[in-house]
Amino acid sequence: LLSYLSFLCRYFRWWYKKTRIEKKSAFIDLLYAVPLQQIYGCPLGGIGGGTITRGWRGEFCRWQLNPGIYHYETVIADQFTVCLRCKGQTVYQQVLSVERPSTLQGWNWGYCGHYAFYHALYPRAWMVYELPGQNVVLTCRQVSPVIPHDYKDSSLPVGVFIWEVENGRDEDVDVSIMFSLQNGTGTKEDRSGGHWNEPFAFEKEGERVAGVLLHHCTRVNPFTLAISAREKAGTGVTHLTAFNPAGSGREVWQDLLQDGRLDSPAGKSRPTEKGEVTAAAVCASCRVPAQGHRTLELALAWDMPCVHFGSKEKLHFRRYTRFFGSGGDAAPALSHHALTHYEEWERKIEAWQKPILENSQLPSWYKSALFNELYFVTDGGTIWVELPPDCCAEDLRGPAGAGLSHLLPVLREYGRFAYLEGQEYRMYNTYDVHFYASFALVMLWPKLQISLQYDIAVTVVNEDVQPRQYLMCGQTAQVKLKNVVPHDIGDPGDEPWQRVNAYLMHDTADWKDLNLKFVLQVYRDYCLTRDSVYLRDMWPVCQAVMESELKFDTDNDGLIENGGFADQTYDAWVVNGASAYCGGLWLAAVCMMCKMAEVLGDAEIQQKYTDILSKGKEAFERMLWNGKYYNYDSSGSDTSSSIMSDQCAGQWFLGACGLDQGEFEVFPKSHVVSALKTIFEKNVMSFAGGTMGAVNGMRPNGVPDTSSVQSDEVWIGVVYALAATMIQEGLVEEGFHTAEGCYRTVWERLGMAFQTPEAYREKKVYRSLAYMRPLSIWSMQLALE
Repeated sequence: LLSYLSFLCRYFRWWYKKTRIEKKSAFIDLLYAVPLQQIYGCPLGGIGGGTITRGWRGEFCRWQLNPGIYHYETVIADQFTVCLRCKGQTVYQQVLSVERPSTLQGWNWGYCGHYAFYHALYPRAWMVYELPGQNVVLTCRQVSPVIPHDYKDSSLPVGVFIWEVENGRDEDVDVSIMFSLQNGTGTKEDRSGGHWNEPFAFEKEGERVAGVLLHHCTRVNPFTLAISAREKAGTGVTHLTAFNPAGSGREVWQDLLQDGRLDSPAGKSRPTEKGEVTAAAVCASCRVPAQGHRTLELALAWDMPCVHFGSKEKLHFRRYTRFFGSGGDAAPALSHHALTHYEEWERKIEAWQKPILENSQLPSWYKSALFNELYFVTDGGTIWVELPPDCCAEDLRGPAGAGLSHLLPVLREYGRFAYLEGQEYRMYNTYDVHFYASFALVMLWPKLQISLQYDIAVTVVNEDVQPRQYLMCGQTAQVKLKNVVPHDIGDPGDEPWQRVNAYLMHDTADWKDLNLKFVLQVYRDYCLTRDSVYLRDMWPVCQAVMESELKFDTDNDGLIENGGFADQTYDAWVVNGASAYCGGLWLAAVCMMCKMAEVLGDAEIQQKYTDILSKGKEAFERMLWNGKYYNYDSSGSDTSSSIMSDQCAGQWFLGACGLDQGEFEVFPKSHVVSALKTIFEKNVMSFAGGTMGAVNGMRPNGVPDTSSVQSDEVWIGVVYALAATMIQEGLVEEGFHTAEGCYRTVWERLGMAFQTPEAYREKKVYRSLAYMRPLSIWSMQLALE
């Protein structure tokens, strides 16, 4: 208790200096957690260009345009409005929102939610509106360009709204959809002055789109929003360049009501005064024949091509600038590309998703979880940037990285990719967590995984001599040691890649899992991509981190020991001596070193690690196997016999690479199956009636291990990994039951759609909303395949 209070005092002093004196955000803010709002739906946008999230009630309510920084405002002016006209008269005009706001009171709000339905299957969503009393049904299909193995369109900051109109009347009806948008994201910057709007039209290859550009002219990271519609035979597009979203909005409403069109003034608006906000609207209209069907297509694009992180030291160019330029004038071309290519995107998305969706052996909840958890690939504060054109290999790799021969070509071709540990845990590429999430990347965008690995490898071979005070332990240590994998590649509030290890809770140079997770991912990546150049480049780095790890085998028995403090991804759960988690990861990494040495023809290293593996396997079984499962650790403490749900993490990776049998069998099959069955019986079925997944730690008597805050939690990403391990070992039914508990808890009972947290406890306590680790569900798909 005293050490915990001491930590809290240190943390508060650091927090006060950071947030109140330096006026910066804390990388983990323990005092101000993001409040849970059960409102989110599918985010808009591709990978690394920022995201705008639309809620399941149709509101635009989460904004992540500045890399890694979120705003959680619902901007009330950002709406779709429908106008129906018959025989030259407006018969129905309604904002498609259940809100009843205090602004824009000249509009008809309060759509009855009973008549609307929301469905999401990332990267698409559907909103169905049965217009009461009108015999007209609108279906808005929302599409973002998130396409596996696509490294161009998947980077674009755009979303498309395809409005399908079904007219059940016996007469023609003229239908208009108006899309209104505020210039900004609902923050105080919207009132900073100097923002302005202008209409645009863009024609290419006979296809024309028209709309309004909303120029948001902030000093740092200025951007342009664009709302637009596709002009085609039978579709008219009109616009309103500027209106006041803080007023009654009556003039906008009347303009639309009069003839189902906006009056399309020419020329740009004046810049806003300080304290003033502005908005714009675009309207697409068509005639729908009696008992007929028509389509209207609208788009939202945003162009923030060049970004500074918090330190403002370096200018970074987002990935999409390779295709659309970095001049800040790309929004018209982006809008046109989105509206003329979304059908091709949907064909590719359907071809990818269809085999899984049509597989009757797979439960419905799993299909939903598998695709919808992918939201984090774009909405995880994700940044994807180009290398500067004048960048040379020496700039990237430093003096020690000469062996990384393919580093420059990979980063030059595919750019640099980073995503946050979580929306509340603001560290990029947190490596102990990425270990779990990386399955989604390597299976769907393998070049991004390989690029990320090169970035990690560069930091491994170099060192940082800058000292730093660590909050949790109160010690001063070097930020990054040579031949040690970093915890993360930096804070978006600082300068990622330039200054790594934003995490200040512990000195992670003594963590036991980071180096091992690098080796495991290298071989797993090779196994799935067969990229032999990558394997050759990473081989010396793997040798260096394993050599560095060997110092943790203090008694030379072939097995590393934990140090009596929280020295791995469970950073509040103390481990002492040999442990199931780190010991299992170690033996799996040693096995993979043997396999990589065999592939690369390095007989000396192969022999070295074969000898270590032989000793280590014997020690692991002798010290940790208790006849039913592997003990948490070998310390003999009150909780060392706890059943850890993640005890088979090493086996999980071995199984994913086909190294779990025959000469490469590290853990006896009978022991693995027994351990998994014990976990299912105790951590799953004896916890919350078997309905909430697997608790991290369980005592043999069926009571959760409450020795630490983390042993008593369910970690969703760990549960998906455990389920994948069960599936690999033939326990398919148990695997699906285990994972289903997490899906039902997060997406249904707690209403945490599109913000899956790191952890929850049995009694409605959760931690760290919108977290990276649950992307591990893709390892279940790999196991099934």
